[in-house]
Amino acid sequence: MESHVSIIGIIVENLDSTDKLNELLHEYANFIIGRMGLPYHKKNVNIISIALDAPADVINTLSGKIGMLDGISSKVVFSNK
Repeated sequence: MESHVSIIGIIVENLDSTDKLNELLHEYANFIIGRMGLPYHKKNVNIISIALDAPADVINTLSGKIGMLDGISSKVVFSNK
């Protein structure tokens, strides 16, 4: 199956959901290239970007699972290559 380079952008507004988020990211760790997290105290949110190299269905499944967590939203950007 063809793999794609992508980024999942994540906004965390409910810190109580971070344990479940981290469990999901651990489950998909073999597809993750890197991760960057930024706390934004002024707005009381955390901003996370996850770089992946994975099949499109894996990327979309992970983003969907993340987006179903309470107080967490996610969007995917795919590379053209």
